Amino acid sequence: PAAARRREVINSGAAMAAPGHTPTRFHRVHGTNVLLDASRTRATRVESFANALCFSHEPLAPGQIFLVEIEEKELGWCGHLRVGLTAHDPQSLGTVPEYSLPDLVGLGDTWVFAITRSHNRVSVDGQEAPTPTPAPLWEPELRIEGVRIPRDKLVGRSRPGRYSHLLDELYRTNVLPPTALRSRIGVLYAPRPDGTADMHIVINGEDMGPSARGLPAARPLYAVVDVFASTKSVRVIQVEYGFPSLQTLCRLVIQKHIVHRLAIDGLDLPPLLKHYCQHE
Repeated sequence: PAAARRREVINSGAAMAAPGHTPTRFHRVHGTNVLLDASRTRATRVESFANALCFSHEPLAPGQIFLVEIEEKELGWCGHLRVGLTAHDPQSLGTVPEYSLPDLVGLGDTWVFAITRSHNRVSVDGQEAPTPTPAPLWEPELRIEGVRIPRDKLVGRSRPGRYSHLLDELYRTNVLPPTALRSRIGVLYAPRPDGTADMHIVINGEDMGPSARGLPAARPLYAVVDVFASTKSVRVIQVEYGFPSLQTLCRLVIQKHIVHRLAIDGLDLPPLLKHYCQHE
C-alpha cells in the first residue's frame, strides 16, 4: 500500500506531502557520538567532530521536507552541517559510517550536500546559477517544481530579547549565514515525470535549487543529517501540511505590517495571539 500510494502521488503530480503524516523524528539508528533526546527530535554530538550521522525515522513522502534548526555550535572545528537523502534503510546498516561524505555516499544510492557559510546555491549544467528574487516570506507557501511547502516554519526566529528584532530582519532578508544558530535547513525530493526525482535543499525559506538529480523516486528515501564539526546540536522542526490555520494566517498578516516583533506589544490583540506572533 505504501508503494502504491507513492506511485499515485508521483503520477498525479500532486507532489505535496499528504496532510496527517506522522510527526518527523530521528531514527533509532545513528552514529556512535550522537545523543538523542526522549522524543528523538533533538540530536547532539557528545564528543569529537564525527560519527554523528542521523536519519529520518521513516522514508520521506514525495515533497515532504525534513527540516532541522541549528541549536548549538562548537568552536574549533572546520566544516558544518551536512544533509541529504539515502535509499539505504538505516536498520540495514551493519555499522553506521563515520562520515556522510565520503563514507555513506561511497555505499551508493546516497546524495549528501555540505552546507557552507555561503555559496550554497547549486549551479545548473555547469553554469553559475542565477540568484532569484525570493518570494516574500509572508506568502503562505514555498513552491518547488510543483511541490508546495507551508512557509511558516521554514524561517528561524531569534530568541526573544533586546536585539531579537535585528536578528529577525536578518532572517527575513536571508543575510544571516546558513550555518548560524537558529538557521533552519531542510531536504526534500521533488518527483519528475520520468519517474526520477530532484533533491532540493531549503535554507531559511529559500530553495537552493536541485542539488542532485535522477534519484529513484519509486524507492524509499530517508533523510540524512550529519551533525558534523562546528554543528553541535540540531532539532527537528515539524511542518504541518494542508491549508494554513486561521491562527497562522493572522500571524502572517501581522508580521507583514510591522517593523519588528516588539511593535506587537502596542497592538490591540488578544494576549495569546500576541505571544504566538512574538515567540513562536
